Amino acid sequence: MEPAGQEPRTEALGGRCCSSAEEAALEVSWVQGFPKKNFDFINNQTVCYPCGNYILFRDIETKETTVLQCQTGQVGAFAANTNSQVVAFSDRKLNPIIYIYTFPELSKLAELKGNTQLDYTLLAFSFTGPYLASYSSIPEFVLSVWNWKENILLCSESQPGITATSLSFNPMNWQQLCLVSESSVTIWLIERSNDEHLLKQNPVKLPDGQGSVNPHEELFFPVSHSEDQYYGPDLPVSAIAGLVGDEAETFLPRNYIKPSVHPTAHCWTETAGVYISCEEGYVLTINAETCSVSVLQQKPLPERIRKISDVVSYVHKEVQKKKGGKPKDLQNPVLSSLAFCKDGLYATGSGGILFFYHIKDLQYEIKICADVLQPITSLIFSPDYTVLLLVTDQGAVYTYKPPDSEEAVKLLDACSGYFLAADFLAPGNKYCVSVATSGEVQVWFLEDGTCLSKLNLNMEATAVACCPSSNSVAVGTKRGVIYFLDVTKVEAPRVVHRIFLSMFPVLSLHYDQSGQFLIARAAEGYIFILDARPSKLFQVLGYVVLEDQVLDLSVVSDFESNLVEVMVLVNVVEVQRARLETFCLCSALTTDNDKCVNERGIFNANTIKRKQYDLDYPLSSAVRLKNNVVYGYCTCAPFICKYHLSEENMSEDLSVFSSTKRTPSNQFGSGFLCLSPNSRWLASAANDGVLIIYHTSTMDILAQKHCHSYQGGGIRSMVFSLDGKFILVNGKNDGALVCLQWKKIKKTEVKEADFHWQSLLAILNMSTSNENVALQSMAEWQSEAESTSGSLPEEKFKEESSSVEVTEEDGNIPSLYSDSTNEMTWLGQKMKKVIREETQRFANQKKELQMGIKELRKTIQNMMHENEQVPDIEKLEQWEFNLDIEEQERAQAKAEEEVARVRKEIEMENLANRYLQDVIKEECWDAMCVKGRAVKCFHMACEVKNYPLKERSEEELETLEKVLRLKKIDTADPKVQEKNHEMADDSASYCLIGSLSSQYGGDTSVLYQQWDLQTREQKVNQIILLQDIIYKLKTAFNKEFDRVVRQKEQEIARVKERNLRIQEILAQLELQVELWEPALTDDEMPQRVLTVQDSEIKAEKHLTQQEREKAEMMAKLEMERRLADKNNDRLRALDDMMGGVLEVKKEDILKLDIPPPAFISKPEHLLTDEEKKILGKHEEKVKELNEEKEKYRMALQNELKKLEDSIRETTQHFDKTVCKLSESKVKLEMVIYQEELKILNLVYALLLDEELDTREAGLHNFLTKKQKEKVKTAGTIQATEDKMEAYIDTYENAIDEEKNLEYGFAKEFADVPANLLDELNQLYRHRPKIPRTRMLLDSANPYRDCSDSAEDYKDALTTLMKAMDELDSPEHMPDGLDPSIWENFCLARRNKVESEELVKWKALTLTEMQGFLRRRLDDNERIESEIEDIFEELTWLQEEKMKFQLNSIIQFLLKQGQVELESTEIPEYSDAILIKKSVVEELNCAIMYQGEKKIASMVEYKDFSKGIFKLEWEHKKMRMQIEDLKQKAQDIVTLSITKDRQLFLTVLNYNSRIAHHISVMEQTLDIMDQLHKKKVKKRQKRMKELEKCIRLKEQENYELSLELKEMLVSVSERRWIFKAANTKHVSEKMAKQRHREILKEKYLRGLIKEQEEEFKILQAEAQRLRSRTFPDL
Repeated sequence: MEPAGQEPRTEALGGRCCSSAEEAALEVSWVQGFPKKNFDFINNQTVCYPCGNYILFRDIETKETTVLQCQTGQVGAFAANTNSQVVAFSDRKLNPIIYIYTFPELSKLAELKGNTQLDYTLLAFSFTGPYLASYSSIPEFVLSVWNWKENILLCSESQPGITATSLSFNPMNWQQLCLVSESSVTIWLIERSNDEHLLKQNPVKLPDGQGSVNPHEELFFPVSHSEDQYYGPDLPVSAIAGLVGDEAETFLPRNYIKPSVHPTAHCWTETAGVYISCEEGYVLTINAETCSVSVLQQKPLPERIRKISDVVSYVHKEVQKKKGGKPKDLQNPVLSSLAFCKDGLYATGSGGILFFYHIKDLQYEIKICADVLQPITSLIFSPDYTVLLLVTDQGAVYTYKPPDSEEAVKLLDACSGYFLAADFLAPGNKYCVSVATSGEVQVWFLEDGTCLSKLNLNMEATAVACCPSSNSVAVGTKRGVIYFLDVTKVEAPRVVHRIFLSMFPVLSLHYDQSGQFLIARAAEGYIFILDARPSKLFQVLGYVVLEDQVLDLSVVSDFESNLVEVMVLVNVVEVQRARLETFCLCSALTTDNDKCVNERGIFNANTIKRKQYDLDYPLSSAVRLKNNVVYGYCTCAPFICKYHLSEENMSEDLSVFSSTKRTPSNQFGSGFLCLSPNSRWLASAANDGVLIIYHTSTMDILAQKHCHSYQGGGIRSMVFSLDGKFILVNGKNDGALVCLQWKKIKKTEVKEADFHWQSLLAILNMSTSNENVALQSMAEWQSEAESTSGSLPEEKFKEESSSVEVTEEDGNIPSLYSDSTNEMTWLGQKMKKVIREETQRFANQKKELQMGIKELRKTIQNMMHENEQVPDIEKLEQWEFNLDIEEQERAQAKAEEEVARVRKEIEMENLANRYLQDVIKEECWDAMCVKGRAVKCFHMACEVKNYPLKERSEEELETLEKVLRLKKIDTADPKVQEKNHEMADDSASYCLIGSLSSQYGGDTSVLYQQWDLQTREQKVNQIILLQDIIYKLKTAFNKEFDRVVRQKEQEIARVKERNLRIQEILAQLELQVELWEPALTDDEMPQRVLTVQDSEIKAEKHLTQQEREKAEMMAKLEMERRLADKNNDRLRALDDMMGGVLEVKKEDILKLDIPPPAFISKPEHLLTDEEKKILGKHEEKVKELNEEKEKYRMALQNELKKLEDSIRETTQHFDKTVCKLSESKVKLEMVIYQEELKILNLVYALLLDEELDTREAGLHNFLTKKQKEKVKTAGTIQATEDKMEAYIDTYENAIDEEKNLEYGFAKEFADVPANLLDELNQLYRHRPKIPRTRMLLDSANPYRDCSDSAEDYKDALTTLMKAMDELDSPEHMPDGLDPSIWENFCLARRNKVESEELVKWKALTLTEMQGFLRRRLDDNERIESEIEDIFEELTWLQEEKMKFQLNSIIQFLLKQGQVELESTEIPEYSDAILIKKSVVEELNCAIMYQGEKKIASMVEYKDFSKGIFKLEWEHKKMRMQIEDLKQKAQDIVTLSITKDRQLFLTVLNYNSRIAHHISVMEQTLDIMDQLHKKKVKKRQKRMKELEKCIRLKEQENYELSLELKEMLVSVSERRWIFKAANTKHVSEKMAKQRHREILKEKYLRGLIKEQEEEFKILQAEAQRLRSRTFPDL
């Protein structure tokens, strides 16, 4: 870390370091930029702020700037201390360091190295003392306090997850810190005991979003407990939530959490308070000692002042509306910065208005001080509190002098955005021009970086370039516009011309060295060539279009041949190589431009001599020298390639040029190259921010400079001055523009650069003066006066009145007009001109084509009309008249795509519905072993539903069996059996059991007695047993319900059978009566809901082609069968003669009729006797037949009545059965509710036990934490006491030493005369007045009475010793005193003063230690009190737990009318009278009679109300059924036909197909069974073989055991022989060798066994695979 003027030793980053590397070096001349934050005073006249890699110090009065450079990268956090005149800042690298520098020396004092890994976000100096606070970002989030003078980390504390926005010390007390984040405020206390420091956190509870301060509610320790503890004790929400650890102490339910205000800024007051501004518009005041918060309220204004304020607010709003901005709220503004002074509080926000708050108590008055019309980001007071700085987000800085100043004065007007690029203004040695991304153009003085003028184009800029032949500047914009500026007067630049080239952004601008051409590189491969001379009005000469993406562009001027060579670097996507395209620009382009371009403005290839070169590496930048040498910055590897564009340098692939030299570079990231004007120096810049300058001849490093950083995006652009003395470099995202100059360089290099510059000036001198004259004569450009054709001076044409139809055949043609305005681009004008000429040229052909099209259209229409008149068989389809077949096919394809998309959406929707249906059916229908259904009466609105039941799982059944076994074991105890027997004999057993389940089939003998339920296991078992009883009760009822359902089905079958007979009778009696046909409803047969009937489908069924053909065939066969039946003569004759039957049945007697004789119509007197006889017989037969008919009719009527009565009786009897079943279910529901109430009580008891256990565990965890904290506090107290005892001894020694000095003074000067001794005694006790700093004595400083720290002892002692120099002067020596005695006296007095100061300092330190010890003792007492409270809470909790375990909830079954008396006291009968019993009985009878009447009326009212409710429910049910039916109909409509359904419909004999499939499967199963049996036989055979082998192995093992015994005997004998022979050493080697052989043999045998087993396994696997692959073998 060094000042900008000091350059460290140059190190080679790449290539070779030349011999001049030690002799050439760069230094920073000046830096410009503004970061919009971290602005601060270093003294009363100087402000400082970071900018990129630099810290700038700017004098307010002289405007001089001093630069301090951070050599390790970009500056991170920043802070300044006005008292010590030092700055602190951190770098932004891994493991960052905090640097401390002094001002104005700019010398480094300290480097503070902590454990931060990534970055520091905040730094803050204390007002007094050598203290610095830092806050790190992710991942540590650590607040640290440093002693920067001694380079010591005093203390640190972590706040995980808290991203702080501001940090500051209390100016009145350095031991208080305020840390503010986006949603919290924390007051940190720094407690000190001599050399020990401790950070203590005090979070502040902020108000909610409405500004109300809610009192703190303790949720972990409730304040009080409820007296009514029927439902258990009051427990905190953490225990109810089941939390035990640290979360239990901080847990808050969602309804307790309220969003708080969001702090934006803060400042300290002189009373150790903090003002906080919020996003919600509130201003808070915080007491730093108690951390209490109050909301300041605005004081009500008087009526007159309020009206004036309303008028002012209205005026401000109207002004902002006219300017297009957002109206400002002057009554309740949102503040973003605060500054406190003695008079009050200054504040500002995004509106740009400076407010003054006069605060009294908790009310304030607002005064508007100034309006800078820009959002203000920070307010800073000068150290003497006479100047207030206002820093805006646009880069401007204003000064305001309170309280008399009426307006803010602009101090600094920096760039409003990041610098985009910069260039040197001709002649290139005095001025430079820069442009920002916002479109702001600045003119700078090169010597000191003074900003001479500004001009804002109000448009986003993309490029800038200065013309060498004139003082004009070209600025390219994102909209494709180029602005030309006249900078002949640097104090007042102006826009003189503007060209709207195209809609593509201008990426870069390049002038050739002669200043003749301006090359503009735009997006999409467009390169425009303009005449750079103002005298030619910057005429657009033409353009070139390249196919691939353009990466870079280089221009070389050849003054000898008067040519300009342009080289373009192109990115070829297809191959990983770069491509160079070159073309030449000659003077003919300006003199005879029409011959060089076509009608569209594109240059002819022959005119510009386009060439193409393919290179062997991909490049990101390239520059060209005059001798066909090209340097390129490689992207795939960090090196610079050198190419010679000649045929001899081609590779084996004749189209690719190979690099002749590659210079390595340690720069990282994408980079670019820049060539000096004399082509001697090559600059390389990349994302790492390092600038390296090479010799182009040798590629040795000449110099390097780390002027930007990787964190700031590296270097965006750089440029050499024409004389080579200056280099302009601007960063990408750090907002810094750096001007570099040569600190030292060889004279030959300077002479060469100067010679080139002078020669260039000599060439351009004449043209420069002429062009500047033309430039000055140009009028200033105005947007209102601009004409759309002004950029085409060679031709102006009039707009045609008739519209021109244009079809853009070329896809590369851009749009003619701008998107935002109707202004036409230069390309658009060219295109319009071409289109107009082509329209005029081909007008006749166009008319002929139009007439031909009209005739063809008329012919086709006539043909279509004729087609409508012909028969249908001769008609052509509509599409056959369409001439555009391709368009028709495209429309059909589009329609088919849309149909496919809709079909897919419908299929996905159907799939989702089917999935939902399957899920619901699986959970609510398939999972039920007993499906839910109902049974209804025939004639009454009575309905009974069964109990849907799920099949109990095996786990539930096993648990039930386990519980029953445990209960059986418990009941085996004789005492328990005797107790149960007593309970069974008791008549009140139902009352004590608490339910009537035993009367309805429930076995209550397996239950525990209610008062025996003490343990958790018993309660869980009781719940399982009760659930089993409920399940059995429901199962028993379901059996009865199923019986009733079967009965109803039988009754319906009987009714249907009788209705058949009734229908026959009604048909014979020829009566039209509607029969009552009972049927089961959907509630009674719910499975019908899952099946869709064909009658329910309202939409037409979609049939496939095969289904339609089959239906037509079936209809044809049916018609043929009917025709065949009609042609049957036998059937037709039988029907004609005997009504279609062979004999007359009795049932047909009513249809019989005796045919009258033929003479019936004759008069009676004309009849013969025989005819009369025949007529009489006929009448008798008719009479007999009528009598038979009447008898049969009466019989049929009687039978009909009997059948109807039978149906009515049976159905009414069934209705009674259903009513009885309903009553039974009501009683059963009562019993089930009783059992469920028991379960609920038991579950609540278990839940309460869990909550009590959780609370107890939470308290134990909290107790453990407090005990650890107490142990830690006790250790701190003990250590502090030990240190304080040792320090007291030191303090007493210092006091004794001071006293000894006083006693020694009297002894040392005892020989001095008495008169002089008295005067010396007075001088010995005299002390000089210590001068205070001017800042502390200034009345404007609100913090002048701040407390000093113990660290100020050395400074105070130094100041005192300087003041003692005046008292030690000889002029203060008493007359007549020996000078030697005076010198001894002065030395003794100095020792006395030093001793006194030492005692004061030690006393102050001792006081701090005592305060630290007292606070730790208070903490210890507080912790002990909390531990006592925890023990009390635990004791109370255990008592409550025991109470609720013993005090169980017992359910009793009481008789109706039984009353429990609250008191058992015997009433007083002293005033009672005697009444006859008969009177009482009569009265009771009357009361009972009236009561029965009332009950009857109540029952009648209840029945009537029940009927109303039933009707309402029926109506509601029917409405819901309607909705369900509609939904079912919609589902049926959307139901898709699956493959199975299609198969069922298309296959003629579907059942046979299924049967055949089943038979095939059965055959397969038989084959598999046979194979299984074969395998079983093989396995059994194998088992027998293995058993036989086992027996053999056992026999072998037995024989081996016998051999082993013999061998053991022989071994023992050999051991004795060995011991006797004493040949141990001789045979040791043989034994080891034998042992190795045995081990090897054992290993081999084991390996053989393993391989045998693996072989067997592989054989089995092979057999299994063989049987699986060939099952028939």
